[in-house]
Amino acid sequence: MIDEQTESENYSSADTATASESAELAVVTRAGIVESRHIGSAAVVGPDGELLFSAGAPQRTIFPRSALKPFQAIASLRSGALISPEAVALACGSHVGSRKHQELAQQMLADEGLDESYLLCPAALPLRKKDLRIHWEAGKEETALAFSCSGKHAAFLAATRTQGWRLATYLTSRHPLQQSVLEVVAEYCGETPSALGVDGCGAPAPAISLAGLARGYSTLSSATSRRDAEVHAFTVNQAMLDYPWAVHGRGETNTVVMEKLGLIAKFGAEGVLAIGAPDGTAVAVKTLDGSQRANNVVALSLLAAHGAIDVDALGGVLREIVKPITGGASAEQVGSIRLSSRLLEDL
Repeated sequence: MIDEQTESENYSSADTATASESAELAVVTRAGIVESRHIGSAAVVGPDGELLFSAGAPQRTIFPRSALKPFQAIASLRSGALISPEAVALACGSHVGSRKHQELAQQMLADEGLDESYLLCPAALPLRKKDLRIHWEAGKEETALAFSCSGKHAAFLAATRTQGWRLATYLTSRHPLQQSVLEVVAEYCGETPSALGVDGCGAPAPAISLAGLARGYSTLSSATSRRDAEVHAFTVNQAMLDYPWAVHGRGETNTVVMEKLGLIAKFGAEGVLAIGAPDGTAVAVKTLDGSQRANNVVALSLLAAHGAIDVDALGGVLREIVKPITGGASAEQVGSIRLSSRLLEDL
């Protein structure tokens, strides 16, 4: 049994990637000059889970953070959570806290005879200005329902309620539900978590390799086309594609990728992104300094290079989700975010 570890236990960084091991993944240019360089690691796996391409140190340990939410949702379903497909998508999501997101999380709890007081994630406000204005106009303050992980926690509580487990301890590492999460992660990602931290929402945060995360998304993203797929993986896959707004938010990056390209996409805090195609080709990216700015460019370009994305559709999606480098009141584009020359050479 893996228990949570804390900073007081003097973690060693020996198993995590260093700057010297990392690869230059993308660059930001201004006036044709490279202004910033994003370094990190990337892994692409094929439908059989075998590594097709790597950059940096994808075998090193990372915390996938919220990129593990689809597997946590599978654990909740395995443990008996009886929730709608729309609620499954919310359980997989890091949402922006809109009124619709909050209402869905609230309904998940109400279906179990619970309310937001049972949620052990932090209280928060909606992340977008429009949603925040609506929130304030309704006379609301910070609430756990608006926290980005409220759907995951509501699903945890639904499973815990079904099993008759203790509600007050659903986030402890020794809780049966969290042990089920570890089993699912090990099964799908092909490796036992090497450490267990605490995520920003308070849930246990398993640590695995970046390559393992890509393998997990390979199995997950192909669940609707494999006869041997677990029914809960099929449910999670289909729910994310059917209700992409619940996973992130309308116009947000993960939602647009799922809507426009039909891929399973989920970011994780501190520069993690995993994307899987229906045929099982999948990519996982970790930017070393925790930045998300270049991850969609890198991940989607790598999938396109391995034939998993329609290249004609990719350009439009990247223009929609990648914030341009602009200057002046007119927001004229004065630079770009693009793959590094070294990464292009290695492809």
